[in-house]
Amino acid sequence: MLVALDLGLIYGLMALGVYLTFRVLDFADLTVDGSFTTGAAVTAVMITNGLNPWVSTFAGFAAGFTAGTITGLLNTKGQIHPLLAGILTQIALYSINLRIMGKANLPLLRGVDTLVQPLRQAKLLGSWTSVAVFAAVIALVMLAFNWFLSTQVGLGMRATGDNEGMARAQGVNTGAMKVLGLALSNGLVGLCGSIVAQYQGVADISMGIGLIVAGLASVIIGTAIIGSPRVWVMSLAVVIGSLIYRGVIQVALTVPGFDANDMKLLSAVIVLAALLLPRWGLFARIRAKRRSKTLVAEPDIVPPAEEADSTKAVL
Repeated sequence: MLVALDLGLIYGLMALGVYLTFRVLDFADLTVDGSFTTGAAVTAVMITNGLNPWVSTFAGFAAGFTAGTITGLLNTKGQIHPLLAGILTQIALYSINLRIMGKANLPLLRGVDTLVQPLRQAKLLGSWTSVAVFAAVIALVMLAFNWFLSTQVGLGMRATGDNEGMARAQGVNTGAMKVLGLALSNGLVGLCGSIVAQYQGVADISMGIGLIVAGLASVIIGTAIIGSPRVWVMSLAVVIGSLIYRGVIQVALTVPGFDANDMKLLSAVIVLAALLLPRWGLFARIRAKRRSKTLVAEPDIVPPAEEADSTKAVL
């Protein structure tokens, strides 16, 4: 289960990126499947060529950032539908990722220095120590994420997602907001792919296929359980959604009859459940019940003795 916590925290980076486009910008971006692998591929190639793992990890972020920028430009400058723009970039990235790695699979196990190598050498991966390290990383990213969305640019981005026409009328450059939002979103996804490749010790061409489902599941589960208009609460909810998603996957794989080949099926079932349960009002009833427990009961109103005496006198 500690491995699920590790992966849930790492994939929380990807979930924050999906939240930025799906909830904040209201943009259905399918670039994620490609940009995740791009971040992993760039980092793996740089590390195996002897470059510093910190620089390589930042390069993974930059690669995802670039992929998101392309999708944003296709949508805003090319007037291409968001879904189609994301699909085009995703398909193109498949061939680009193969070009970057030179083959379909690039191992990072022996003779290479990665960010998680100290934890691996000390056999602390999948322990409370690694959970604490990844929790600290996701906490720092969340602080930067929340700070950015509270800045002038971040508020313009949120206004673009809430009402694009109104934001444009208020002088917000909505096209630039979309491009920047998609770039940052896929930058986080590329960063997640970079860390996952170092954690698992391999970059694979198929590691990002269907990943958008996991991202959407994390966002939907987190926002359904913890509903709030506050940005920092929602970002925390998204990370919690990622932890729940990985935990459910881990538990499901322990059930007899399920194995790793059923991951996509399990992901689809979890997303379906996350979509249907809020419609049935389950999470809303849980939140209402939780709020009712926190309300302070109003004291019985007892009139002062003077008022009671005056009332009796009138009668």
